[in-house]
Formats: sequence, C-alpha cells, structure tokens
Amino acid sequence: MLRVPSGKSLTQKAPDPDLNLNPDPPLPTGALRPLFALALPVMAEESLNLLVGYTDWYLAGHFLPGEEPKAAMGLMSYVLWILPTLFSLISIGAMALVARFVGAGMRKEASHVVNQAMLLGIVAAGVGIVFFMAGGQWFVSAMQLRPEAAELALRYIRIMTPAIPAIMLEQIGSACLRGSGDAVTGLIARVVLNAVNMFLATAFVTGWGPFPNLGWDGLAIGTATGHMIGGLIILGMLLRGRNGMQLTIGWPRPDWTTIRRLHRIGLPGGFDATSVVVCHLIYVSIINALGTKATAAHGLALQIEALAYLPGSAFHVAAATLAGQALGAGQPQRAVRSVTTAAICGVVVMSLAGLLFYFAGEHLAQFFIGSPTELTRHSGNLLKIVACGCPALALLNVLTGGLRGSGDTRVPLAITFIGLVGIRIPLACFLAWDQIPLPFTEGTLSGLGFGVEGAWLAMVIDASVRSQLVLWRFWQGGWTKVKV
Repeated sequence: MLRVPSGKSLTQKAPDPDLNLNPDPPLPTGALRPLFALALPVMAEESLNLLVGYTDWYLAGHFLPGEEPKAAMGLMSYVLWILPTLFSLISIGAMALVARFVGAGMRKEASHVVNQAMLLGIVAAGVGIVFFMAGGQWFVSAMQLRPEAAELALRYIRIMTPAIPAIMLEQIGSACLRGSGDAVTGLIARVVLNAVNMFLATAFVTGWGPFPNLGWDGLAIGTATGHMIGGLIILGMLLRGRNGMQLTIGWPRPDWTTIRRLHRIGLPGGFDATSVVVCHLIYVSIINALGTKATAAHGLALQIEALAYLPGSAFHVAAATLAGQALGAGQPQRAVRSVTTAAICGVVVMSLAGLLFYFAGEHLAQFFIGSPTELTRHSGNLLKIVACGCPALALLNVLTGGLRGSGDTRVPLAITFIGLVGIRIPLACFLAWDQIPLPFTEGTLSGLGFGVEGAWLAMVIDASVRSQLVLWRFWQGGWTKVKV
C-alpha cells in the first residue's frame, strides 16, 4: 500500500509549473534524438504486445477449429482494449502532471502525483472487477455474437477479471514513468509479460509436454498470468524507485488538491478514451449483426491492422511526454516542434505500413489461418480499405497525444464525439446493412448493404475528418496555454 508523508501536501508547497513565465531559452539543437529515445522503447513494447495477439490468433487459427473461436477472438481484442481504458482517466492526468513537474525540475512533487494516482487506481480496479463479474454476460449479449462464440467470450472475460488490478499497475505506473522520461521500465515489464503469455498460451492450447490441453481457456489463462506478472514488475520498480518516481509503503492519505488536478486533466481525456471504446463497441456490434463470418474477418483484419498502430502509439506517447515537459519548462516553441516532428515521423511510418496492407494484406491473413479461404479474402479487402486511411490515422493518433500531454483534453473529447457519434456509427449502419431499423419504431430505412467492407469504409472517413479537426486545433495553438 501507499502512504503520503504527513504535513502539507507537496503540491501546496511547490510552485505551479504553469506559472513559469520566463521567455523561451534556446531550443535544443535536435528534436529527433529525444523523440526516438522515448518512441523506440514504446514501439518495442507495443511490438511485443502485438506479438502476443498474433500468437493467440495463430493458435486459434491452427488449433481451434471452426469460425466461432475466430469470432470470439475479435471481441476479445476489444476487451483487452477496454481493460486498460478503465484507468485512462487517471493515467492521462498523471502523465501530464508528472511531465509538467519533471520539466519544471520538481521531481519530489512528481513522485507525489504517482502515489495519488495509484490510490485512485486501486478504487478504479475495484469498480472494474465488480463490473465484469456482475455485467460480463450482459456485455457479451449486447455485442450480438452468435451463441457459441458468445460462450467462449464470456469464459475469457471470467478468467481475465482477476488480473484487472495488475493491468491497473501496468497502465498507471507506466504512464507516470513515461511522463518522467522513463520509457524503458514499461518495456522490461512487457518483455516478461509477453514471454509468459506466449509460453503459457501455446502450452495450454497445444497440450505441450506436461501441460494439459485446455483449448480456448488456455489463451485466457496465458494472458491473465502474463498481466499479473507484468503488473508486479511495475509495482516492484516503483517501490524501489525509478527515475525519481517512488511509491511509499502504507495506505495513502488523499491529497484532494492533487486529486482535483488529476481529475481536471484526466476526466475529459478519460471520458474521451472511454467514449472511443463505447463507440467502437457499438461499431463492432453493427459488424457482429452481419454474422459470424463478418465478425471473424473483422477481428482478423483488426489484429493485422494493429501493426500500423505500433509507430502511431509510440509517437503518440513521445509527443505527449515531450509536449508536457517542454511546457512545464516554459518552452512552448519546443513543444510545438517536438509534436510536429513526431507527427511527421508517424505519418511516414504508418503510410509504409499502409502500402504493406494494400499489396500483401491477404497473404498476411493466410499466415494466421493456414490457407486461402473466404475469411482471408474478406480480411484482405478490409486491409486495402484501411491502407488508404493510414496517413490520417497517424496524424490523428500522434497529434491527439501531443494535445493530451499538454493537458488539453477537452477539445479532443469534442472531436471524438463529432467523428464517432456523428459520422462513424450512422455511416457504418448505412453502408453495412441492407435495412436500418429506426429506434422506438417498427420502421426501417434502406442501406447500401456493403457488409463489413462498408463498415470499414465508414471508419476511414471518420478518421480522415477527425484528423483534420485535430490538425486545426494543433496549429491554432491554444493547447500550449492550457493550465494544469
């Protein structure tokens, strides 16, 4: 447990880094070195995470017969996205505050933020456990999976639920360390997490050596065990002290000043991330209503598409950290230059990934299934569609990271609602379905009936619109003046 030293809160004794009114000192001679120092460990970490997903899909494709495990895997990709999002409100606010304090040379205050963030994380983990224990079956039913796939999904969720506290430690602890400039600790934890995950999942699914053949459940057991070990590694590093960030032993005393600051930054950002997940779940339920084959094709293509998000996620984190630290040091020009450099790098690399999807997407799908099938053909078509949107997705991802790192979380929230609620969901219904039921009536509207391909086209259109809105906010410059 955690304890904050007695006396006045650290945030009350320290000057607010937002009050740094000194003119910009000379900018560093290069922006690429600090950018890649942060981005490369994150990219390696996300690559390992992606490798686990690829391993699970390979095992499901080669050792678990039928379309149902593939359809359930598609939904489980979203579940493994939802679980970290439970803590996004805290991690976004903590990363921004830690980066500001570190940029202002106030590491003691930054360490205090870590302790308060972990206190909130304990509460959030408890809420997450209750939600999935009590509402797991309702959640799976709402996703409109066919009965056989729904049963597999529910079993996976029940096995993963005890690992939620460990996922909390990973997400909040890694975010705080990244805000301090340490992107290596999260990578170490992810290496071990993924090694355990891949080994156990393979052993339990195949019945290798002394391990029992648990089939589908083996995938979930491997994932849950890996997260538990990864969370313990982050906890141990923070208790020991890392890059000036350290947890103290004992139950913490809430510092309401710091908690309010965390909420002021994190609430819009966390609500933004949660809204994205909710809208994506509505989006995937639109696809699930098309049938098991459409769900399986969507899930497989989504897993392959994640390859493009590796550089996007890496430069997102780097942009957030560098923007927060530069603004904490009173250097808005450096913040702008760092985020711009990250965005350019992200667009270039994700565009190259788009070319791979367009020309080799079906071959990538065949690797997971083992031979050309209708499933691999559909997945290849989806990857060609998303390839056209990779530059926009890169711009959206990296610039949003820069805005959040500066503490500007309200505008991205508004842009999220415009894109997902106003464009993606209604357009996906229109393009994917033949008939669109009208809420609270028995009437319907005619759709174009393009199936899962239509839903992915709606996704690309949404990302293109939102990328332009985020670009406008970035060049408008208001994000450099946000108080945290």
